[in-house]
Amino acid sequence: MKRILTVMFCIGLFYSCHQEEKINAQQIVDKAIAESGGILWETHKATFQFREKMYSSDFINGKMQLTREFVSGDSIILDTKYDGKFTRTINDSIAFLADTTARKYDNSVNSVHYFAKLPYGLNDAAVNKQFLGTETINGKQYYKIQIDFDQTNGGDDFEDVYHYWIGKEDFKVDYLAYTFTVNGGGVRFRRAYNERYIGKIRFVDYENYKPRKHVKFSKIAEAFVGKELELVSKIELENIRVEQ
Repeated sequence: MKRILTVMFCIGLFYSCHQEEKINAQQIVDKAIAESGGILWETHKATFQFREKMYSSDFINGKMQLTREFVSGDSIILDTKYDGKFTRTINDSIAFLADTTARKYDNSVNSVHYFAKLPYGLNDAAVNKQFLGTETINGKQYYKIQIDFDQTNGGDDFEDVYHYWIGKEDFKVDYLAYTFTVNGGGVRFRRAYNERYIGKIRFVDYENYKPRKHVKFSKIAEAFVGKELELVSKIELENIRVEQ
């Protein structure tokens, strides 16, 4: 009887592992985007406030338009990214910017929208995905996905590498980490919190951490669990509105 139970356990374990191996990075990302309501970004306009600036995302003629609007002194400044072009208007008049300045503003607008809309965007043409296996963080099991970018259409930060932890059961992105090269480079780890669904789209805020000492990027989640990371900021979205 013991032998039969042992054989059945081994068969079950083999089947379970075999099933897990069959899922790939693309399938995991697709499920995560579906769980977050990500496809609705293409049929709805979303606006939100981040650090006293208003952002909006809208799909116009098959292309995403991203904006940022804020007041500076007596001026109302509107930054718009659409169809690969960046435009700044000041009190409704187009501002003429040096290429380096325009690129800096463009990247700033894109960065805020990128994190606000995750995991939507992980199927962009320049994105490469790799399944790194599973990892447990604070008792919950996750699929671990690595994201890097092609140089073509990968933006100025194409050399950055991201890791995403996506729940095995709920396919929600609860944690992410990334390497970056600007300003001397470094590593950041983010924990999602304050989850809410608005217009069936999942929004979260983030705690943003950095290592207190050198940590291998592959071990950053272990460092978080071991309280070896320092909280440096919070990314909080306010006044969110979603409309069709």
